[in-house]
Amino acid sequence: MTESILFATDSYMRNLRENTVREFDYKQALDSGDWKRWQQSFRERLAELTGLASLREYTRDLPLSPRTTETVRFPGYRREKTYITTEPGVEIPFYLLIPENGTGPFPLVLTPHGHGKRGKETYVGNYSSDSEREQAEAGERDVALQAVMEGYAVIAMDVRGFWEMSRDEEFSTKKAGSCDELQKRAFMYGRTLIGERVHDMGRLIDYASAHPDIDTSRMVITGNSGGGTVSFFTAALDERISVCVPSSCFCTYPGSVMKVPHCHCNFIPGIMKLGDMYDIAGLIAPRPLLFVHGILDQDFPIEHTREAFAHARIIYEAIDRKLTDCCELYEGNGGHRYYKERVWPFVRQHLTSGKGGDRFLESP
Repeated sequence: MTESILFATDSYMRNLRENTVREFDYKQALDSGDWKRWQQSFRERLAELTGLASLREYTRDLPLSPRTTETVRFPGYRREKTYITTEPGVEIPFYLLIPENGTGPFPLVLTPHGHGKRGKETYVGNYSSDSEREQAEAGERDVALQAVMEGYAVIAMDVRGFWEMSRDEEFSTKKAGSCDELQKRAFMYGRTLIGERVHDMGRLIDYASAHPDIDTSRMVITGNSGGGTVSFFTAALDERISVCVPSSCFCTYPGSVMKVPHCHCNFIPGIMKLGDMYDIAGLIAPRPLLFVHGILDQDFPIEHTREAFAHARIIYEAIDRKLTDCCELYEGNGGHRYYKERVWPFVRQHLTSGKGGDRFLESP
């Protein structure tokens, strides 16, 4: 029998690692102490690499053109459905939830969802069946409802590639979403789905900034899985975010998307030449950052999440040792899902304390 010879993946990956230097390895800033310059340069390069910079530039003067199609009242809040323009001919559909109790303007929570076909509908509790409700509530994925019941204004949008932002070709065939097809097209023009989704979040923030019921000086972003990734990169690339809570997504790249099969939307060509995920966490520092993760998560193995978190904590401590409570990892006892137990106490603490960003900006 002829011996089978297959591709030497381990050698290939070792060659890649040994011949790649991360330009924005956080240890450079650790040595120099110039965190602001490191962040500014890194953020600019990451915006270019993801295609976000060019997308922002050509839509700079594009009107939002909001149109509201329905308003529904529920116990304790009202829900408006609205569309805004994100790039020519492309709209973002979203629900705006406003508490009926309390006095506005209210702090805002943005809730990008993960890889579920029905997108924003799940996060606002607009279920299509009892089984969908049971699955969503078991994984605590009604994130927008959680937020509005905490007294926050909420924007729950369809993330590009899902539900009303999926392509007809996938939607009509009952596929979960259009990530792969949209990502392939984005790559051909030097864009990425991550950059496009961060851009969409920025347009939603622009809309919220002019809304009389919303206080965008206190703004949180949180979501699970793919929604966690959108939350993480939005906070890294848009400094208007006050508090970031990504769930079921933070890890090292070698320990997650380069080790376990993942959707194409997680990939950014050339990212390892800039930095790993924990380097990118340094773009959020010193703003409050809570990573939520299940110890049984098979998509993002917990040992690699703990490794990445240890590096992120070093960054926060290097900026200011008093900020260690601004960077936290909460470990849930299950798998790849949302864990709300620590989320809302963390948000309440840091939205009211003013810790993190203000002190950093005022430091010499």
